[in-house]
Amino acid sequence: MTQYDYIVIGAGSAGCVVANRITEDGETTVLLLEAGNPDTKPEIQIPLECTSLPGTEVDWGYFSEPEPYLNNRKIFCPRGKVLGGCSSINFLNYIRGNRHDYDHWQSLANPGWSYQDVLPYFKKSENQQRGACEYHSIDGALSVTDLISPTVISQRFVDASVALGYDYNPDFNGMQQEGAGLFQLTVKDGKRHSAAAAFLLPIFKRPNLTTMTGALVTRLLFDGTSTVGVEYLHEGTLHQARVNSEVILSAGAFDSPKLLLMSGIGDAEYLQSLGIAVVADLPGVGQNLQDHVLVSVSSEATQHLHTEITSNGAGEAGLFLYSEGNLDAAPDLEMIFGLILSSPPDYPNSSLGFSGKVVLTHPENIGSVSLRTLDPKDAPIIRMNYLQSQSDVKKLVAGIKLIRQLFQTRAFDEFRGEEIAPGADVTSDEALEAYIRETCNTVYHPVGTCKMGTDPMAVVDPKLRVHGVEGLRVVDASIMPTLITGHTNAPTIMIGEKAADLIKAAGGVSQRLQKAIAK
Repeated sequence: MTQYDYIVIGAGSAGCVVANRITEDGETTVLLLEAGNPDTKPEIQIPLECTSLPGTEVDWGYFSEPEPYLNNRKIFCPRGKVLGGCSSINFLNYIRGNRHDYDHWQSLANPGWSYQDVLPYFKKSENQQRGACEYHSIDGALSVTDLISPTVISQRFVDASVALGYDYNPDFNGMQQEGAGLFQLTVKDGKRHSAAAAFLLPIFKRPNLTTMTGALVTRLLFDGTSTVGVEYLHEGTLHQARVNSEVILSAGAFDSPKLLLMSGIGDAEYLQSLGIAVVADLPGVGQNLQDHVLVSVSSEATQHLHTEITSNGAGEAGLFLYSEGNLDAAPDLEMIFGLILSSPPDYPNSSLGFSGKVVLTHPENIGSVSLRTLDPKDAPIIRMNYLQSQSDVKKLVAGIKLIRQLFQTRAFDEFRGEEIAPGADVTSDEALEAYIRETCNTVYHPVGTCKMGTDPMAVVDPKLRVHGVEGLRVVDASIMPTLITGHTNAPTIMIGEKAADLIKAAGGVSQRLQKAIAK
């Protein structure tokens, strides 16, 4: 049986960072287990191919249960099943969120997670094309760049926003988030720069790092409440690996709670009903699922709109704003503009067109993740509960009206064709609500299912250690107690950076060796 100082489960946005940082000393041994395969699929490297990746072999291909507030539609919930995880299949936008998001985390009894605390970790990862400043760094491994050749119409979206009175914002990750501008992407030399490319590829030859792909972890191993290793399936055979210090669970907002439940960590009554021996009674495991929701306004274009392969196509420009009556500290709406049509099924589709997407940055939907079966190869049960709140619907209706206003400005005169969806005849609030419930979708930002905190529903403490057990941390988007005002890849990488320092500060291997010597 193999033995390592640390075992990291999941080579995604956080797992790649942790594996990199804790092997820097050349001595600490790490086993990195990834259920997917190497990131050799050519389309991964081409930014414009990002929309072709979900539903392929590099995606877990999850679906929600029938959503009760969305006419019982099942919502597609892609998750990266490949080195780099979701950073290898996402739309590449680099958006950290709002400073108030992290100050709010700290206010929820999570010291060390304020904006001033996490900003150094965002900067630690970043190699910012524009140079170093108070908010950015050029010393990190992750390349963050401007669009190489943004389309003219994306700039027109920014112009339209300014014409309606919104600020021009050249940097959503700088002093102010509100306003309109062009997104930056995680791109290097015209190719996708995933967490695997940035943090794993450069260190593959470290002798103290063992990376294994095609390895599905089936359960965590315990001696009482001490984590002693993992069991995993590789090439059809079950294996076990032992750990000297800690297991780091970085499998994401769906699979991290699933593995905890499979291993006996969760609501005791629920686990006992399934015949799973209880290791730690943590009722919050799999609860508090949150995700951004969007709805699209799509229009035909009157001329061809060429998009470079270095663009993500689906989101070149954006606008962060406050809805009417919003008293929150952070913007509650995000508009994403792209050249890839988002025409729902049964709506006309044109090869020439553009879309504006309305995103709720802080929707009220709260869902859950639970076990479908006791077979670790089976997908979990995912319940999102999108649009359970009527106030969320009202904000989306207002957002559609704003997108229509933007598309009617002079900036779009030379490009604007017929509205494809919802359609020019869909005007009343009731008709727009029907359209929203029939067509709205996820932005692929699930978080919160192993939330950080000290309350009875918290799963990990502010140092990301799982309550009630020893030698186990969760390090991924599932630890976020609340959604951030933006996209989740950059914050998840930040979480990996901060967690690596927390792990190092704990002493890890040396502490255990000292205890063994003392005995």
